[in-house]
Amino acid sequence: MTPQADAHAEKEPGVVNDLDHPVPLGPSPEADHVERIPDAHAQPGVQGIEAVTVVWTTTALIIAYVMIWLTYFVEGLLSGTTAALTPYVTSAFVQHSLTPTVAVLSSVIGGVTNLTLAKILDVFGRPQGYLVCIFIATAGLIMMAACDNVEAYAAAQVFYTVGNNGLQYSLSVFVADTSSLRNRGLMQALASSPNLITCWLAGPVSSAFLKGAGWRWCFGTFAIIVPAITLPLFGLFLYNYYKAKKGGLFAQREDQRTAWQKFHHYTREFDAVGLLLLSAGVALFLLPFNLYTLQAKGWRSPLVICLLIFGVLLIVLFAVWERFFAPVTFIPYSLLLDRTVFGACMLSATLFFGYFCWNSYFSSFLQVVNDLNVSEASYVVQAYTVGTVISSAAVGALIHYTGRFKPLSLYFGVPLSILGMGLMINFRRPNSDIGHIVMCQIFISFSAGTIIICDEIAIMAAASHQHIAVLLAVLGMFGNIGGAIGLTVAAAIWQDVLPKKLAEYLPAEELPNLLSIYADITVQLSYAVGSPVRVAIQHAYGDAQMYMLVAGTAVWAVGLVAVLMWRDIKVIGIKQTKGNVF
Repeated sequence: MTPQADAHAEKEPGVVNDLDHPVPLGPSPEADHVERIPDAHAQPGVQGIEAVTVVWTTTALIIAYVMIWLTYFVEGLLSGTTAALTPYVTSAFVQHSLTPTVAVLSSVIGGVTNLTLAKILDVFGRPQGYLVCIFIATAGLIMMAACDNVEAYAAAQVFYTVGNNGLQYSLSVFVADTSSLRNRGLMQALASSPNLITCWLAGPVSSAFLKGAGWRWCFGTFAIIVPAITLPLFGLFLYNYYKAKKGGLFAQREDQRTAWQKFHHYTREFDAVGLLLLSAGVALFLLPFNLYTLQAKGWRSPLVICLLIFGVLLIVLFAVWERFFAPVTFIPYSLLLDRTVFGACMLSATLFFGYFCWNSYFSSFLQVVNDLNVSEASYVVQAYTVGTVISSAAVGALIHYTGRFKPLSLYFGVPLSILGMGLMINFRRPNSDIGHIVMCQIFISFSAGTIIICDEIAIMAAASHQHIAVLLAVLGMFGNIGGAIGLTVAAAIWQDVLPKKLAEYLPAEELPNLLSIYADITVQLSYAVGSPVRVAIQHAYGDAQMYMLVAGTAVWAVGLVAVLMWRDIKVIGIKQTKGNVF
């Protein structure tokens, strides 16, 4: 059995897989006819996008990708600007304990709502789900611009996070819909290439608004820019959608159901029970990793323990529901057990776990230990973004020419990440040359760009077109879980090691100031470079970072096993999408 056939040996009954019925090669009328018919067994949203790609022209396809590139540009600039402005927004109001709690909630909610969006894209259609995200993101920006207290800003952050995450997720689904599996990695890398520019622009844009019109006008400006840039892409897809519908490429649905029948139908199509169990389970599981520091007893807090228990319980109930009771499964159970899909999810969790282990407190380390200013430290940190974009484009091109993705991760991506983080253990210490740290940063970024592209291709190669949106959402969910755990591990190590090492290294006369030194980077920077206190702080930083990097390096043993689980699928010749695609 070939890898491609083996990858799809088990599938949901009744689902016709594109790989099970390949389109014959050659210019025969039968082949052209099959090419122009959307998969009748797919959900309406998938049928709709397949019909769009059949009827649109090459010019429309190119225009769509220009619009996608512009949308990525605006979204990347918005994300960086919002992160830079948030401290100034909260300082404009009286500090309130609600702020960190709701910031956590918005992050968690933004991480799980893509599961719901995936079903909207599949059941109602890609343009419709995309429009919902535009509306939510714009509403959040308007609320942020108009807020007059910290509670209103916190609520606006939830809308903004859900809409912004949804827009970027929708774009990744669009790229998957409009590119062949062979070219998908390259097209995704090119579409996200604006990050090469926006990572340097967010700071100057934020500074310009703060020195001029103010942060409210910044959010107000983006409330105009976001719909102005994103709506044309919605219009293009909707125009071609109705063009395909008029051409009879998919059946007109006369809906004569009652309101209750419609509710029952869409509840079934959405797998509402499964979606609720999974979303609630993941949200409850993630919250303790972010909220435990706000509890007096930390991990021993009854609230934290209850959230963890109920989160795990709901996730288990989701698996039971999908296996035995769901009339329409959120994810086909065979895919949940597919080793390529599971390996891709585990690799995503590993990548984000490792990222937060090496990146947490990295900017502070560069300022305190290497004596870089804020701008210089940001340049070193942003080297990761630049390297990731460049390497992802190169890897996408290699997949296009070779059709292979597993060897790139197995022999290049994972080993390079282990090498970069392992070397960082040695070089992220006092008196180390900053050039060595940048070198390690480049290794890690090239590894991340490789793994991100290969991981997405792996999970998409293991399924048919109609499951792409859901699998991408699940992949993001595992990354969210891995990131939450990684951030918790990094924070726990930092909070345990740094104060102990400060107590060990600080001169006796400075021990009364230990808590203020530990808690405030401005206090740490106030001591002159070369002074006994600054040297003690630098050594304490180095020890804490060493343990964090050891944890981040060790977890790649899981990443290596995850890649080994993949089938070595050759993507050249696999036909997932229909019509005029890249």
